[in-house]
Amino acid sequence: MTPISNRYDFVYLFDVADGNPNGDPDAGNLPRVDPETGQGLVTDVCLKRKLRNYVLAAKDNKPPFEMFVLEKAVLNKQIDRGAVETNAKPKKGEKQNPEKAKDAQAWLCKNFFDIRAFGAVLSTGDFNAGQVLGPIQMTFARSVDRIVPAEHSITRMAVTTEKEAVAQEGDNRTMGRKATIPYGLYKSHGFVNVPPAKKTGFSEDDLELVWKALNMMFDLDRSAARGLMAKRGLFVFKHESALGNAPAAALFDRVQVKRKADGPARNFSDYEVSVDEKDLPAGVTLVRM
Repeated sequence: MTPISNRYDFVYLFDVADGNPNGDPDAGNLPRVDPETGQGLVTDVCLKRKLRNYVLAAKDNKPPFEMFVLEKAVLNKQIDRGAVETNAKPKKGEKQNPEKAKDAQAWLCKNFFDIRAFGAVLSTGDFNAGQVLGPIQMTFARSVDRIVPAEHSITRMAVTTEKEAVAQEGDNRTMGRKATIPYGLYKSHGFVNVPPAKKTGFSEDDLELVWKALNMMFDLDRSAARGLMAKRGLFVFKHESALGNAPAAALFDRVQVKRKADGPARNFSDYEVSVDEKDLPAGVTLVRM
């Protein structure tokens, strides 16, 4: 597959209603929040996990779309696969051959979609396949307005052990807690760079799969905890050149999200999204997805 030859920068909008888009394990799994502004946060790792899950569902974890960072995976075993497949694993007492290590890294990039896309640290085991910088990077998503996390008591009409049933004299109830926000519209920024893509082999077909995932991944990631989540906008700035025709920040500023009225927002219709398409820098085109 031929690597991409154009740089891309993109703005990604999504929202959540009555759910928790990304719980913080350091805060009792409450929705992540900026303590100074009250804005909600969703980590880049969370977004990439959902993207990975879409690719897993679409491609069934088969080469060249296997997933390196997979639930319950042992990463060093994955790295060793590359060494074995390319005959790069040194025998006992031998030193590792740097050239063969490059072959193993190339094999891992070829077979694992998320290494091609996001990069990976491949030097954590006995076999050192180096580090790979991925062409796709995403920022934390930040809510447009402050969010109001709430905790709700919930009841399960069952218990987990016989001991609990005896203690409750057959009442058999389990109390729990659930954290949500009423509504939040989030914005994330992404970058697709050519130089790393040339090294990992990230292709136009791979990129098309990323766009599909960003459009559809929330529909394959439903859970009671996350409430109603949906993609609300994907604005892609395509550059004619590999190094880019304009700074990403100047392009991102063209996508503005504003409230239509005062009061708490409870729906995407409470916002207005505008994109300044006039006088785009030479060599830059805007694609809405």
